[in-house]
Amino acid sequence: MRIWRGIIVGAGLTGILTGCAGRDDRPAERPAPPAAAAESARPPANSPEAPTIVFLGTSLTAGYGLPLPDSAYPAVVQQLLDSAGRRFTVVNAGVSGESSAGALRRIDWLLKSKPAFLIIETGANDGLRGQDPDSVGANIQAMIDRTRALSPETRIVLAGMEALPNLGLDYVRRFRAVFPTLAKRNRLPLIPFLLQDVAGVDSLNQGDGIHPNERGARITAHNVWHTLEPLLR
Repeated sequence: MRIWRGIIVGAGLTGILTGCAGRDDRPAERPAPPAAAAESARPPANSPEAPTIVFLGTSLTAGYGLPLPDSAYPAVVQQLLDSAGRRFTVVNAGVSGESSAGALRRIDWLLKSKPAFLIIETGANDGLRGQDPDSVGANIQAMIDRTRALSPETRIVLAGMEALPNLGLDYVRRFRAVFPTLAKRNRLPLIPFLLQDVAGVDSLNQGDGIHPNERGARITAHNVWHTLEPLLR
């Protein structure tokens, strides 16, 4: 067992990437004040009219192995939105085992709904397979470019990911750099590491030592919320 960037690296962290393999009745003579009228005109959260936040990701986003769909971290983000009075509908577009190339192939379809926000969580499976970090970066850049071309009003948030330390220090360094480099180049908000404070912690992961359990998913949701919430103000 080793310490890697402040995270305990053991069976839990080593397995993380291996498994990334749903009548106003007021009288007319007493109209509501403009602010109140605008508030009442807003669609409620989770309604078809509410702006959407699409989470494009792997099994980490899909909530693989969790007992209920509401346990996945995007669903927890929905709960945080509702509690904060932020009227958005979360769409979980996570697919287990998907690479960044697969995510790129789906991007046009996901953008048809013109989401208000697109959270991009990809690269974990590429890291598992030892794919060239430059290729991963190119795929993510293409997703960013497609989003800006097809849905320019959509705000993009990029989630950072780490490579396994046993792939070598040079690979780990290059892979890690992909996400902040893209965020800086494209002026995007960055979630530094999606699984911060969850990776490698046995009590926060499922029995397979791979995917976050319900407690881990809640921490992951708060990692996302820390970056997302200021953008909603």
